[in-house]
Amino acid sequence: MIKVVATLISKANKVDETKAALSSLVEPTRAEEGCISYELFQQNDDPTRFVTVEEFVDDAAVDAHLGTAHIAAALAAAPEILAADPQILRYSLVK
Repeated sequence: MIKVVATLISKANKVDETKAALSSLVEPTRAEEGCISYELFQQNDDPTRFVTVEEFVDDAAVDAHLGTAHIAAALAAAPEILAADPQILRYSLVK
């Protein structure tokens, strides 16, 4: 199993648009083959900060996810709504 943690920071004047764009990814991603779970969080004391916590069966499933049309569309919109490039990190269970 691969856990992916993605941190996304919205432009201050684009928080609603960022939240809507990220929310639109949840259901299509959860329906992907190889997706175990996909959750979106917004930081309580800084509404510009979002995190997705994702679980996929393997790296191939993560790669397939990153190649989907809905992720491509989100990445294309990112420069307009995000203050920085997304930080996307993959983790494997140690113990």
